Amino acid sequence: MLTGATGFLGSAIARALLARGHAVRALVREGTPRTVLEGLDIDFVPGDLADPASVARAMQGCSAAIHCAADYRIWVPDPARMRAVNLGGTETVMRAALAAGLRRVVHVSSVATLKPRADGSPATESDAARPEEAIGPYKRSKTEAERLVERLVAEAGLPAVIVNPSTPIGPRDRRPTPTGRVILEAARGKMPAYLDTGLNLVHAEDCAAGCVAALDRGVVGERHILGGQDVPLGGLLGHIATLHGRRPPVRLPRAPLWPLALASEGMARITGREPMLTLDGLRMAGQRMYFSSAKAARVLGHRARPWQEAVADAIAWFRAAGMLA
Repeated sequence: MLTGATGFLGSAIARALLARGHAVRALVREGTPRTVLEGLDIDFVPGDLADPASVARAMQGCSAAIHCAADYRIWVPDPARMRAVNLGGTETVMRAALAAGLRRVVHVSSVATLKPRADGSPATESDAARPEEAIGPYKRSKTEAERLVERLVAEAGLPAVIVNPSTPIGPRDRRPTPTGRVILEAARGKMPAYLDTGLNLVHAEDCAAGCVAALDRGVVGERHILGGQDVPLGGLLGHIATLHGRRPPVRLPRAPLWPLALASEGMARITGREPMLTLDGLRMAGQRMYFSSAKAARVLGHRARPWQEAVADAIAWFRAAGMLA
C-alpha cells in the first residue's frame, strides 16, 4: 500500500515498486489528478489520511506499506493544517499498519528532520533535530512525525524503516515542489540572483529506488539518508543559465531581503499564491544543507546519478508538460 502516489516522489515510488514486481495499491483522495500515474497497473482505493477507516481498508490484504504522502511547502497560510497531514496522517498510517500486522512499513521522512552542520560538512543520520530546532512548519511537522515513528517502533514494535530523501528533482514534478519551482523559474530566465546557500540534489527515481530497497534491506527503527550530490545554489542556477545561453545569476546578501520577504508573505496572504521569497527560506539560506548518503549506499545499495542529469530530466519534463515555453 502506497500513500502519496499521485505526488512527485510518490509517482516515482509507484513505478519503482511495479518494476520490482510488487502489486501496488494506492490510497488516493477523491478528485485528486492521477495524470502522473496514467497507464500504470495500480489498484486505486479512495481514502484520506484524515479518515482512519479508509486507511485501514486500503491496507487489507497488503503485506507492507510505504508512507510517502506529505504536505511539502516552505510557506503555508495555515501551519495547523500542514501539521495535521504530516504528523496526524503519519500516526494514522502507522497505527493502521500495527493493527493490520504488516511485515514492514517504510516511512518517507526528509532530511528536514536533521540539523545541517555549522561548518558546512555533510550531516549524517546521527544529526537528528528536535522539533523546536526545525525552521518552519514543514520541517517541524516532519520532525515530529519522525519522532512519533521512532516511539512506535520502540514502544509498540512497529516494523518501520525511516528513509530521509534530500532534495529530489526530476520528471513529473507537476505542482511543482519548492526546488522544482526554482529550477522551472531559472529555466524561464526569472532567477537573476541567488543567496549563498547549498543543497543536496538527488534524482527522484534514484530516491524512489532507495525507498523500495528499504522494504527488504532497511534497518527497522533507523534513518537512511537518500541523497545525491552537494551543490551550491549558485552552481545549480549557473548550470541552468548556461544550458539556456544566459548569463549566470548574481549573488545577493541576505540582510536587505528581510523586509522584502515580509512583504512577499503579506502579499501571499492576500492573493493565495505561494511567495517566492519567505522568512523561513531566508533562515534556511543561512545554512549549507549538505548530507551524506554513505549509510544508504552501504545498507540499501543506494546509488545516485549526477545531479546534472536530474536537472536535465526535470527541465525536459516541464517543457513536455507545457510548463516551460
